[in-house]
Amino acid sequence: MSEWELETEIAAYYERGGERERLTRNARGRLEFARMQDLLRRILPGKDLDVLDVGGATGIHSAWLAADGHRVTLVDPVASQVAVAARLPGVEAVVGDARELPCGDSSFDAVLLMGPLYHLTDRAQRVQALAEARRCTRPGGVVAAVTINRSAAWNDYLLFGAGGEDKGLSPDGSLRILREGDLRYYEQDVFTTAYLAHPGEVASEFADAGLAGAAQYAVQGFPGYIPELERLIDDERLRGHLMEGLRVIESEPSLLGASNHLLTAAGLPA
Repeated sequence: MSEWELETEIAAYYERGGERERLTRNARGRLEFARMQDLLRRILPGKDLDVLDVGGATGIHSAWLAADGHRVTLVDPVASQVAVAARLPGVEAVVGDARELPCGDSSFDAVLLMGPLYHLTDRAQRVQALAEARRCTRPGGVVAAVTINRSAAWNDYLLFGAGGEDKGLSPDGSLRILREGDLRYYEQDVFTTAYLAHPGEVASEFADAGLAGAAQYAVQGFPGYIPELERLIDDERLRGHLMEGLRVIESEPSLLGASNHLLTAAGLPA
């Protein structure tokens, strides 16, 4: 039996199912999804891999990874999400926690944490989750994790405010999160409890988990904040230009924090 428990408000948020269509419902989500596919396909250490999708929810990433020919195991702490993911072709889904993975040592070629790190507001628990991912990864494999950048809530407040939307995040609240990184649950329809990190913090946590030399990639980059993003995504010519430009700037150190999401990845010695 795991000693860990998912915080009540986080479990309730995911039980409501609001995240199930987040990566497909609008241009911002579609850009995040397309970039994540592009990045992971370049980062994964080969074809026909054993991949562990930690905190994989209903399996939006597991589905395409399995379609690409990988053998995918999804672990998530929310049973209702695991039940949905278990119906995906080529995906084995089990209930479990990122901090105590129900998997053997050196069982996977790639371990992906696409969501759990930012819901662990305690640094020691984030390092524990990364150490667990490392434990389950084979020599020569890769551990990759997504985090939310420190400026994301403030940028969201500015974008929603400019569009006349009230998402429940106050001006003072957005500035507090910008300073402290700690987004606690409040009555709003944007997100739930999370820790928003600086890129350097994430790299430090990787190192403390025994994952030295991590590379970092801005997922959406600053173009993700463009109000006209829908037009860029829907225009095939502009979309191709956008994606190529994002590849050019994705690892520019001065721009890593200017993106809603960051992907950090470290390879294990062969």
